[in-house]
Amino acid sequence: MSLPIQTPRPEILAPAGNAQMLSAAVFSGADAVYLGLTGYNARRSAGNFTPEELCDAVRFCHARGVRVHVTLNTLVFGPELPGLADAVRAVAEAGADAVIADDLAVAALVKQMAPEVHLHASTQMTIHTPEGARQMAEMGYDRVILARELSLEEIRAVVKASPIEVEVFIHGAMCMAVSGQCMMSAFLGGRSGNRGACAGPCRLPFDATPGLRPGQPGTACHLSLKDMDLVPYMAQLMDAGVASVKIEGRLRTPEYAAAAVTACRCAREGKAYDEALLRDIFSRSGFTDGYLVGRNGKNMFGVRTQADADATRAATPKARELFRRELSRIPVTFRVEVLPDGIALTAEDGEGRAARAVSRTAPQAAQKDQSDAITRALSKTGGTPFCVGEIKLPEEAHTAFLPGSEWNELRREVLERLLEFRSAPAPKSVQPCSLPVWAPRRPGVPTLAARFERAEQIPADLTDRLAFLVLPVSQAAQLPEALRSRTLLELSRVCFGAAEEAVKTALAGCEGQGFRGVVLNNPAHLRYATSLPRYGGMGLNVTNPVAAGRWRELGLQGMLVHPETPLPAMRLLDPGVPTAALCYGHMPLMLTRACPLRNVRDCKGCPHSGSLRDRKGRDFPVRCSAPGMAGIRTVYNPVPLYMGDRLGELPADFALAAFTLEAPDRVHQILEMLLAGRGFDSEFTRGLYYTG
Repeated sequence: MSLPIQTPRPEILAPAGNAQMLSAAVFSGADAVYLGLTGYNARRSAGNFTPEELCDAVRFCHARGVRVHVTLNTLVFGPELPGLADAVRAVAEAGADAVIADDLAVAALVKQMAPEVHLHASTQMTIHTPEGARQMAEMGYDRVILARELSLEEIRAVVKASPIEVEVFIHGAMCMAVSGQCMMSAFLGGRSGNRGACAGPCRLPFDATPGLRPGQPGTACHLSLKDMDLVPYMAQLMDAGVASVKIEGRLRTPEYAAAAVTACRCAREGKAYDEALLRDIFSRSGFTDGYLVGRNGKNMFGVRTQADADATRAATPKARELFRRELSRIPVTFRVEVLPDGIALTAEDGEGRAARAVSRTAPQAAQKDQSDAITRALSKTGGTPFCVGEIKLPEEAHTAFLPGSEWNELRREVLERLLEFRSAPAPKSVQPCSLPVWAPRRPGVPTLAARFERAEQIPADLTDRLAFLVLPVSQAAQLPEALRSRTLLELSRVCFGAAEEAVKTALAGCEGQGFRGVVLNNPAHLRYATSLPRYGGMGLNVTNPVAAGRWRELGLQGMLVHPETPLPAMRLLDPGVPTAALCYGHMPLMLTRACPLRNVRDCKGCPHSGSLRDRKGRDFPVRCSAPGMAGIRTVYNPVPLYMGDRLGELPADFALAAFTLEAPDRVHQILEMLLAGRGFDSEFTRGLYYTG
């Protein structure tokens, strides 16, 4: 259950990468903090908290009326599920308020084991539409954390439609990719951002400048966004009905957390705040509000400079002052009693807790009214989490004299006791965990299927040798009628704003046209009205048997295993419906709403394609989505995944070849290689299948 103390809305939610950062966030006035339990969270390189440290952190925060949200927001592999259950148990036993979840396995275990803990849908779930928020509510979530790429009007639309609380990011670092839809760190360096180990390769040079010589290293950082700063828009976010504003930055410093929390508190109260301090404590050549105001151009991009670092060093002492003394914010009622041999002071917090102390000496008769002196003594609560709400003095106390030192001692004693009472552990109930035992799949050679970006790529003479075809719904009209019964229509992983309605309209137009089914790539797609059989695509991030089973319960008749899943973990995925694994494809390393090509060109006259040159001289293809359908750009790995000569090692029912950049004749060549089980004819990668 939630803490009974009521805080203003929106809640100010601060990062706590370690104990020092947590203290700074709380002392400077955060209403809630989010922190990671060692292991299962999206910032594994942060300090994070052991189960024992989590208990201490929750007691510290709850004593001050601050909520604690625990991030269990990474993708989980089957062998890790027992450890995940232990983590959920630790969260409940610590008495934390909420779990931030990405993987449906986490959500399932929270609901089963810790039903009193609130469940928040992580931004890693890529919820960015009204239908997505409605679906999260239907699936039992209490709050949805929106993608960072939304405009103010898009946020308003989601909040208006959402049956549950909506949280948005207000300040901090911006990933170039839409959260939950990035594999760049995983495929370029083996450190998965979806599993909490992102190495931040997008901050390195990826240069869109035209005319670079072949092999010439790129130097510009055209995938590096400035930090977002929406604090100036606090009033608009409040008016939109946002329940919580989140400060990104568990890898930052205590001073950063305090500066951001203080700015948010001032903005929420309609007061001026120190904008220069907020900028200087950390920025990448300033901030951006591009997504919120719909200006997604080159001004959004920036890098961390030496001048920025120098400004941070200079600003740090000033920011440190923001949490040197604790913010007094919990109102208490002081009640004074005059006893024959002393004065009793009681402090009540309004939540059913009270502490009492009696003076060591009896009061003396006073010559004048003591009420002002008593009020002054009891109001000195600075440096504690308490502030005076009311002081109740009986008539006889007005003429009872105690030295100021004794009043001070009484005040300190009762507040220390009250804080101790408020710090008492309050674990939540834990139900037994019933993880089933999964037997590894039996070996066998999967049947080949293929996904095409464009209908023109489909080789007519090879389609009969494929189990099924996948084609974006935007290409449905270009598909020959004879192939419809063997084709699944794919929905985009990201559809911002009006694009969602455009996709729904396109899908509705395919009803009754003989298509085999539809591939869902976002939880929102479960709500799209369709009579077509439903299958799961890459965007659902299926990596373990509990999540796969949950998607099956939600109506999927088959699903694609996420390509970051190693083969040993994939062998445990047998959800009772067919599974597919990628056997070929240029991996979509990131989906992004901001266009890196706009650093060097305008959209007018743009061919909707280009490339980015990295620091090693490799070119990464960039493609813009069909206008009106999704509003996204995709950055592809120039080196394709290939498993054609090892199909028998893929523990899945189907091996899916995903064609995106290839010309039709190249598609034909690759399919022939796959069908013959031959090795690839140029550079390739096995991806992450043999890692872990």
